[in-house]
Amino acid sequence: MLRTPRILLIDTLRGIALIAMASYHFTWDLQFFGYLEAGTATQGLWKLYARCIATSFLFLVGVSLVLAHTPDIRWHSFSKRLGMVAAAALIISVGSYLALPNEWIFFGILHNITVSSLIALAFLRLPPLITGFVALIILGAMVLTNWVMPGILSHPVFDSRWLAWIGFAQTMPRSNDYVPLFPWLAAVLAGVSIAGFLRQNGSFARLAALQQKPNILTRAGQHSLIFYLVHQPVLIGIVYLASLVIPPPALDLVQDYKNSCTPACMGQANDAGLCERFCGCTAQELSNQSLLTPMYRGQINPNSDERVQTIVQQCSAPAP
Repeated sequence: MLRTPRILLIDTLRGIALIAMASYHFTWDLQFFGYLEAGTATQGLWKLYARCIATSFLFLVGVSLVLAHTPDIRWHSFSKRLGMVAAAALIISVGSYLALPNEWIFFGILHNITVSSLIALAFLRLPPLITGFVALIILGAMVLTNWVMPGILSHPVFDSRWLAWIGFAQTMPRSNDYVPLFPWLAAVLAGVSIAGFLRQNGSFARLAALQQKPNILTRAGQHSLIFYLVHQPVLIGIVYLASLVIPPPALDLVQDYKNSCTPACMGQANDAGLCERFCGCTAQELSNQSLLTPMYRGQINPNSDERVQTIVQQCSAPAP
């Protein structure tokens, strides 16, 4: 069996996903610099948009694995590519830790791609139906633990960053890009399964015929790792330069804290009213004790500062 030729359409779809990712990160940057309200990029339709982008990337990882390693696994090529992605993930972790130590990226999309690619190798020679069934089981478990029986698969032992990457944390650690292995492995396996069915039906040739010539999106998709590493520093630089010319409006720290605290609290399956009371209480107390400004500047760690923890305990106490 001959190797499958490169399918330009797959590169183009990856390029579209890159542009979508850049648009989302630009929104996050505008929020970070104060041009948008806190929480804008992490809730509502923007949150759904981000998840759709991550799903598309991981799905295409699965498809690409089948394309690149048919009829047999090219170990040298796989190891080289995996090493590049892992190194990029390490750069992201170190850079984010230096810039934002309280919200550093310990397991983001690149970390997930690294681990999921290793796991997906075991499914490349399995029947696509079995791989698809495993992906459905993972998705079913996600539905169960998020909507039917919240928290049934979670446990405090996974709350540490050393284990939170698996995806069973009861309290999610703070991070600017958190893409745990479960349930996101399902997207990669879905890509492997769909590509496996296409391979069996001889559909790769028909896909290749849909796009004969590369375009700018194709080029971007073929150099996705470089694009990923470069785009965010460029966007941050643009927003920073813009802030020197047109400064963002003065930030109301109390309201900004509540805007980010409330959705995070509700994301842990807490009652909306309880979250509003808790976040309002902590915001006001932090402001009264002049702790909000040093928190926003990263001068104190809210997870270890005794003053902050005392406020959290006080505001968590049930109303008399």
